[in-house]
Amino acid sequence: MSLNILVLAKQVPDTRNVGKDAMTAEGTVNRAALPAIFNPEDLNALEQALRLKDKHPGSTVTVLTMGPFRAAEVIREALYRGADKGYVLSDRAFAGSDTLATSYALSCAIRNLPQLDVIVCGRQAIDGDTAQVGPQVAEKLGMAQITYAEEILSVEKGRIRVKRRIEKGIEVLEGKLPMLVTVNGSAPACRPRNARLLMKYKYARIPNELQAANEDYISLNNSREFLHIGEWNVNDIVCEPAELGLSGSPTKVKKVENVVFQAKESKTLTDNDTEIEALIQELISNHTIG
Repeated sequence: MSLNILVLAKQVPDTRNVGKDAMTAEGTVNRAALPAIFNPEDLNALEQALRLKDKHPGSTVTVLTMGPFRAAEVIREALYRGADKGYVLSDRAFAGSDTLATSYALSCAIRNLPQLDVIVCGRQAIDGDTAQVGPQVAEKLGMAQITYAEEILSVEKGRIRVKRRIEKGIEVLEGKLPMLVTVNGSAPACRPRNARLLMKYKYARIPNELQAANEDYISLNNSREFLHIGEWNVNDIVCEPAELGLSGSPTKVKKVENVVFQAKESKTLTDNDTEIEALIQELISNHTIG
């Protein structure tokens, strides 16, 4: 049984290095001020998609990302690891989107694709930590969803089985295809780049990236169809413009800051029962526990 699999991926600012210029005057993230990386949990999701492809010969893994033109780097990174093709959804109309507007734009773009069996994405992006986009996309597409997945166990006879991480352990869920699955960072890490695929796809570009290329580069890209990365703008999807970007985003970020926890004091305990009992009593008395 071959599968048509879609991975939703995002290029995110590295929020581990938030500085004073991390926010714009409009309350959105100043992406130009931070290094751009492949969202970590989306890499976990990509690995699950590639494992399904390995198990089901003839399957296709497509990657969709929304962002500025530089987000095409996410598609290339996915191609280096085993994805088959990708699309970048990019337009100024999408700027400033919150999770509601982002999920709306993505769901409109997904309708451009052939019928999908499985959509996988990371549980959340590190520039927002909301875990909302995946479930919202599923809702807008009228698709069932399984969240907090650690492993897609099997897909057969039109059904999918997923191991899911919950607060007090794990559970295995089963559902009917098509299904959207969000993947935890505790899932297996994504495989590294494949050297052969890196050489094959290193010149893959979206049309806007080719505008700054020389004629030889353009000729190479035109002669090899596998180097074409799809590029869609607002005119390529059926949507309501008022539901995109800032106008379609009720959520406004007021401030972003880097919080570092520092211990003001510490205690070193041995395995002595008396010391441990004294610590428990102290924690109870100051209402840290209990």
